[in-house]
Amino acid sequence: MYELSYEGLTGEIITRYDYEYEDARQEWNRAVQKFPLAIVYCYTKWDVSNAIIWARKNEIAIRIRSGGHHYEGYSIGNNILVIDISRMNCIQFNQDKNTIKIQGGAQNKQVYDFISSKGYPFPGGTCPTVGVSGYTLGGGWGYSSRYFGLGCDNLIELELIDYKGSVITANESGHKDLFWACRGAGGGNFGIVVSLTFKLPPKVDKVTLVELYWPNASVNIQKEFLHVWQNWLVDLNNKMTIGASIYNSATEGLAIYGRGLFYGTPEEANIILQDLLHIDGVTTNLQYISFLEAMEIVQSSYPPSEQSKSTGRFVQKQYNEEEIEQIISLIQKRATGSVFAAISLYPLGGKVKEINKDETAFYYRDAYYIIGLQSIWEDPILKKDNVQWLEKRFEHIESITEGSFVNFPYSRLQDYMTAYYGTHANKLRKINKKYDPLNVFTFPQAIKN
Repeated sequence: MYELSYEGLTGEIITRYDYEYEDARQEWNRAVQKFPLAIVYCYTKWDVSNAIIWARKNEIAIRIRSGGHHYEGYSIGNNILVIDISRMNCIQFNQDKNTIKIQGGAQNKQVYDFISSKGYPFPGGTCPTVGVSGYTLGGGWGYSSRYFGLGCDNLIELELIDYKGSVITANESGHKDLFWACRGAGGGNFGIVVSLTFKLPPKVDKVTLVELYWPNASVNIQKEFLHVWQNWLVDLNNKMTIGASIYNSATEGLAIYGRGLFYGTPEEANIILQDLLHIDGVTTNLQYISFLEAMEIVQSSYPPSEQSKSTGRFVQKQYNEEEIEQIISLIQKRATGSVFAAISLYPLGGKVKEINKDETAFYYRDAYYIIGLQSIWEDPILKKDNVQWLEKRFEHIESITEGSFVNFPYSRLQDYMTAYYGTHANKLRKINKKYDPLNVFTFPQAIKN
């Protein structure tokens, strides 16, 4: 057996023989445990190109990693090369064009810190260490989505390195098909995105951070909340995006927590929230603060890592009383060793729905919201129990929803192409064949030719 040579790779190379390997192979979700051949930390486009060329020459499969937050761990794998772009995280602000250009490895926190200093909000995600590229390429839901659109709706250009190691610039004027595909189906497909340029929303002085909490919520309160929330969402002011978790935790028991942003004053927010505030037992916290202060509070709630199994589906109907009872029943009993089991709600509508579903690869724009199912545990030995708990309950969630959110992926989907991309699936296959004819950029749920 020949000794694999890493000659030709540039950047920082970590192999199984390096003491940094154990930390370098870890994903944010510690339930994912994979053992790549090597990890190359890229600092330039040329490092990325060299890594692609080296992998092809040596017939080694590639995984692309930015923030390392992929739910199913598809940014890593066994016996493959991880091309990690997290150290390519520079940010450029163009005041004349009102745009921001970020490298492919920049994370939510870095972008928020930078752009807030200029007085702007940004339609990014909620977790500080999520890569903005992966977030955006899969669509990108956050607490500004109903007002500014998804992350991908604010993207105006990207640079991608293809299977030959060449740099392609995609926008509405050039490589328009690739630009279309990367707005909702780009994560891990087509090539490696090394920069993204966004148009910036209008400046804001302050936003209202909304936090709603129902401690010790009974089953009936949880059912009432879902009923009221889904009806309240229908005519909700676009300036408000409030997500919620209906959960069962080891420390709190049954509870509900709602949080999000309103681009207006607390007085206005209070009026809009009245339907929710009439549900018994709520504690309300409305803070009129800068966008950055609001996002720092949001981001501080995320742990540096966790062990979890999660998924997300699109809801395209109003649930009746019986259906709501069935949904809430899913979390009344946690899996063995689970410390947190939740039904989570991520509202859509607003600007997301105003954009035609064929304008980008993000297909499910008419959905009311995304419904997530999650279990978190602490002891690695209990992974199997928690995964089986979710798999069993997912069957019910799948039966009452239509389509899966690719940023909240699920490995056991029968037809993942249709689940993620709807009727866009065939168009995406053709685009992939054009830009990655050899399927160099592949993973278990990749768009394949």
